[in-house]
This record gives sequence, structure tokens and C-alpha cells, in this order.
Amino acid sequence: MKIKLGILLVSATMLLSACGETAKIEKAEPSTNAAADVADKSENTSAAKEEEKKEKAKLDAEKKAKEEAEAKAKAEAEKKENSVPREHKAALEKAELYAETMHMSKAGVYEQLTSEYGENFPKEAAQYAIDNIDFDWKESALKKAQLYAETMSMSDSAIYDQLTSEYGEKFTAEEAQYAIDNLE
Repeated sequence: MKIKLGILLVSATMLLSACGETAKIEKAEPSTNAAADVADKSENTSAAKEEEKKEKAKLDAEKKAKEEAEAKAKAEAEKKENSVPREHKAALEKAELYAETMHMSKAGVYEQLTSEYGENFPKEAAQYAIDNIDFDWKESALKKAQLYAETMSMSDSAIYDQLTSEYGEKFTAEEAQYAIDNLE
């Protein structure tokens, strides 16, 4: 077979030379190398498929872990929610109402919740409400300050004093200063 290939190569070279063409002819490899090439390609394809399977398994495991963590967090939140006494939940709802509609301070809301002349909630329920309310107290102070400025024509220092007074609104000094700094 090698002799026939050699003759074929010599013949092809002579034919190209006669036509004035030059060509680089590579010697053909025996057919065993072609089989090896096919085997190499097959191995590379198998390796790529195996790598894909591993990556997919990893992504699936991560997705499953995330879903399990979310389900666990949801279950814990529901358990926590169900363990909160009804009165504590009611105090939280009232606290949100007072903060949103009357622009009360955190201390003012707590006092209103526990006052015998107010809501008369137990201190534990009121404290739960204060600890769990999600509210911007600085904005509440600003709205209360705007109300004083518009309806009572008060000076900034008088508004600040009213906002921070223990007999007034009971906002913190920081909340009151924010209100004064942002009055229009």
C-alpha cells in the first residue's frame, strides 16, 4: 500500500509540475491514524458531555438548596407570625395607624398604646409594636413640623421645642432637627 501511495504522490507531483503549478503535498497517514482521530473526537465529545452533566447537576443542586432555604425561611416566618399573640398584632396595627395618620413619634405612639386614656394595651404588646413597626420617624417629624408651621405659624425654634418636648410630640432631637432642616 505504501508503494502505491508513493507512486500516486510522484505522479501527482509530476502532473502539477508539467502544468507549471507547484504544490505542497502532504504524505497521507495510514488509516490507523484516522481511526485514532475519530476515537479522540469521540473522547472529547464524551468528556464535554460529562462536563455538561456535572455542571447541570451542580446548578440543579444549587437551585434545590435555594428553594429549600426559601421554604424553610417562609415556614419559620409563618411559625413566628402564628406564635405572636393576637393582642400584640393588634397593638402593631394601631401603632401603624397612629404613625401614619397622626404623624406621631415612636415615644408618642408607645404612650398612646399603653395609656389608660388611650388604647390601654399591656406594655409587652406596645413594646412588640414599637419593636416591629417599619416606619420613617424622621419623615413623621417633618410632617408634624409642616403642620405646626402651616396651621400655627410657629418659628423653627418653637416647632423644634414642640417636637422634642416630653409634654409635646416626644420626637428625638435627631428627628426634630431633620424636620427643621427640611421645612419649606
